Amino acid sequence: MAYIGNTPAENYASFLTETFTVSATTNYTLSHAVTNENDIRLVINGVVQQPGSGKAYTASGTTLTLTSATVSGDVMYAVYLGRALQTVNPPNASVGLSQLSATGTKDATTFLRGDNTFASAGGDNTPSFSARLGSNQTLTDDTDTKVNFDTEDFDTDSAFDTTNKRFTIPSGKGGKYFFYSRVRFLQNSISQYVIAFRVNGSEIAKNYIYSGGVGTSIYNSIQYRSYDVSAIETLSAGDYVEVYVKADSTDGSTITLESGTIHSEFTGYKLIGV
Repeated sequence: MAYIGNTPAENYASFLTETFTVSATTNYTLSHAVTNENDIRLVINGVVQQPGSGKAYTASGTTLTLTSATVSGDVMYAVYLGRALQTVNPPNASVGLSQLSATGTKDATTFLRGDNTFASAGGDNTPSFSARLGSNQTLTDDTDTKVNFDTEDFDTDSAFDTTNKRFTIPSGKGGKYFFYSRVRFLQNSISQYVIAFRVNGSEIAKNYIYSGGVGTSIYNSIQYRSYDVSAIETLSAGDYVEVYVKADSTDGSTITLESGTIHSEFTGYKLIGV
């Protein structure tokens, strides 16, 4: 049959009915909360009851109160007039956070995932930090030496230790991390440069420049050379990361690492979405 005007949104509808097990009482509990007694039609022994105070019954929330108690053998049921069961989608704005059963934190900063859990959207790549040499550091020739990163520019989770010169993964913050370090060597004739990351004392990445022979300079008459290293590593809470360097002087003279963010830096942050 054709319609004049818009097609009705509700194709099929039926009203929810609840049948009670009666006893000699005036108090019953509804399965669904109502605003007041006008939201239900109560029928006792086939007779529709009049709602309202001073009439046959009142209702509020899930509490149904009769004016007169039922007796054994009575048949009583309620029709929920405000709870029509529809086959169409719920109207806009009819479902809020309280209607969702998903686990996790429900608020404006989270989203509902396909596995019915709430998760935070995006992220801010923290923990993150950046440290540098506060003053020049003298190296022992041909010796692995931890870089003295003793000055912080920022440290979101207070996870970088300027005493031990290391970054430690905070509790609950395990995952994939990106690290970068840069140092500047000062010496006229060096046969090798090494800058490396160590996790819990073991090397995970290094940049190694070697002249090919002991006592042979890589660069002649060039005093300043900068080298860097980067790494992506999966780490757990409690793991720590340090930067080590080594340089061989061809004549055994002093080797210096230059201070300042522009020359020597150690930085890192947690990756999101991986």
